Amino acid sequence: MVHAYILIQTEVGKAAAVARAITDLDGVTTAEDVTGPYDVIVRAEAHSVDELGKLVVAKVQAVDGITRTLTCPVVNL
Repeated sequence: MVHAYILIQTEVGKAAAVARAITDLDGVTTAEDVTGPYDVIVRAEAHSVDELGKLVVAKVQAVDGITRTLTCPVVNL
């Protein structure tokens, strides 16, 4: 299982709506609106890196109000 944090920038005033919409996506375990350089931080999981990429590109980035994403896979050192 691959886990990742997805850092999201949104249009002004859209963070809460984006977090709510993303929470319902399969593969998303949590989505919270935050302050700072990013507006929403998502914790996601998938069976492979390819599935994770598909989740981000096909589902997360399709949510209205998102302007940019940064995916940070979790590594176990």
